[in-house]
Amino acid sequence: MRYMRHAKGALTVVAATAACHALMSAGYAWARDTAAASGDTIFSGAFEFLLTTAASWALMPLLLWVGMRVMGETGNAVLVLVGGLVWVGVSGYSIDAIDRPGGHMPIPALAAYVLLCTGLAGVDPDRSR
Repeated sequence: MRYMRHAKGALTVVAATAACHALMSAGYAWARDTAAASGDTIFSGAFEFLLTTAASWALMPLLLWVGMRVMGETGNAVLVLVGGLVWVGVSGYSIDAIDRPGGHMPIPALAAYVLLCTGLAGVDPDRSR
């Protein structure tokens, strides 16, 4: 077992999760402020909401890949692909929890995501056994 790869993965996943969660919190606050400024007309804040969601979903796999590369690890396809797809599911399921003043994702969901991706960080398809 490659313990250092798991440790590097844990650090990368925690940092990427914190960055994407902060992006979503700030972006959804921006969408709420835009909607309130326009008098809550139909679709007000929708652009900001969709932009924030898309940015978070695109940023997570990129941060996972860059973080592992900065740590000197190669062969991160499984982490990037599965971690990105699971982030779409976890953050999509938790959008209502994040999209309220002071809201955040449930801690058990974040912890499960970090643990799953830390485990996935140890998978190196380039390394033959």
